[in-house]
Amino acid sequence: MARNHYYLSIADLGHARGEDPRFAYDGAGPDDFAATLQQALRDDTLFQRWRAAQPDPDAVDGSLGATDPAAQVHARVADLRTDVDLVTDLPMTVVRHRLYLLIGAAWQLRDLRAA
Repeated sequence: MARNHYYLSIADLGHARGEDPRFAYDGAGPDDFAATLQQALRDDTLFQRWRAAQPDPDAVDGSLGATDPAAQVHARVADLRTDVDLVTDLPMTVVRHRLYLLIGAAWQLRDLRAA
């Protein structure tokens, strides 16, 4: 699969949280968020915890558990938002799922390019 460079922004990282506190990001800054997201993409620990909490874990689409051990995430404050650069070969469905678990809908895809 081709590697993609996702350009994301988060309007208010300090208040960006997923709906379920068991899986939500609880850090305090762009570097911490980048490390949390990078880990969530590199291994399936977050996915497996979420899957186990579902009413029928066996019915969960296993493709959402895909990982990219080489995923790279960098985040920095820019103006009043946090910009996130993500390079991965994971499809957007997986990236979106991990982001929603961590920070809900508090993010925006600004651009997507081949890496």
